[in-house]
Amino acid sequence: MSRSIRTRPGSKSLFSRRRFLGAGAVTLSGALLPALAARAQDPAPDIAIATTDLGGIVLLEVAGVNVIAMRGDDGALMIDGGPRASADALLRAVYAATGNDRVHTLINTHWHPEQTGANEIVGRSGGVIFAHEKTAIYLSHAVYSATFEGRLKPLSEAGRPTQTTRGEGSLEFAGRRIDYGYLPAAHTDGDLYVHFPEMNVLAAGGVVSGEQWPLLDYRNGAWFGGRVRALERLAELVDADTRVVPAHGRLITGRDIVRHRDIYLELFQTMIGYMNMGLGAEDVVERNPLAQYESEFGDPSAFLDGAYRSMLIAYVPD
Repeated sequence: MSRSIRTRPGSKSLFSRRRFLGAGAVTLSGALLPALAARAQDPAPDIAIATTDLGGIVLLEVAGVNVIAMRGDDGALMIDGGPRASADALLRAVYAATGNDRVHTLINTHWHPEQTGANEIVGRSGGVIFAHEKTAIYLSHAVYSATFEGRLKPLSEAGRPTQTTRGEGSLEFAGRRIDYGYLPAAHTDGDLYVHFPEMNVLAAGGVVSGEQWPLLDYRNGAWFGGRVRALERLAELVDADTRVVPAHGRLITGRDIVRHRDIYLELFQTMIGYMNMGLGAEDVVERNPLAQYESEFGDPSAFLDGAYRSMLIAYVPD
């Protein structure tokens, strides 16, 4: 695998931690579209894995978690590895879908356990594990999180990333260019997107979802301004029909990305108003500025609580 790193200038947008209180209003637009879906036979007892052919790459869904696989000359490419409990079955499904018998490269979009369950198997088999350098740090230490209960133990050395990045770049795999980029403080503090421009497919990790509110891991560097900035970046990469793969849930489109960006921008302005009113997180949850979207994305209480707390943590007086 070869890769080149490109670095983008730092954002001077209103979503920097010191400047975000000067934001203006943004109008909401767009509409959600239905996703693709296709089912394959269960590759292992008691573990159902759905597959969707995206034309040159395959989307696999296990326990509500999305994984992308692509055939390579010397082993498959995977984006995320699903939960540890389903890792063996998932890898068998990847081999069946790609015709490979090993994973050459596994990209972690972030460090949460639903994305890193296959790391140790891939690493012990000699595969390359690629991630943001902060993901490598989190996987090397015990971590608490705002998104799950308990203490996550570090992975063994075999399961930790062997190649890391700090920003944007590209790699070549099976003759195709694959772009990737850092989304600072968006869902965790080590999120990557992975873009297949020739196939018009974007893996967006835990930053977006078509059927739930992706929580912010505000105990580990994420904040709501980072989420908005990430959606701004993703909206630059997509066209209306781009197929977007979230970490969880159904496939969405570039139209959805633009709509989600606008929803979050509007909410950001509302949250600033709440901060200026001196409200607490419990007040924001009670006011529920996302009530109109509950039928699409479910109860927003946990998301609102975390998003507002993240803004209180991020605020630095000038």
